[in-house]
Amino acid sequence: MERYDYDYGDAGDGTRFADPSGESALRAETPTNPRNLPCPTCGMEDVLTPADVARGYQCDQCARQCEMGF
Repeated sequence: MERYDYDYGDAGDGTRFADPSGESALRAETPTNPRNLPCPTCGMEDVLTPADVARGYQCDQCARQCEMGF
């Protein structure tokens, strides 16, 4: 059985959410997971971590626009 500790930001895969009580699915920045990669959708630099890119994520702004239909 997998354990998801959302109260503390555990994403269930050994990484933590950047904003555990918010809407973002992006992973927290750490020394081994720096926020140094661009968004594949808008190209904004330094908004994603390697863990985010491995999951095919885009920046929060682009995700919000996509989900809200803007």
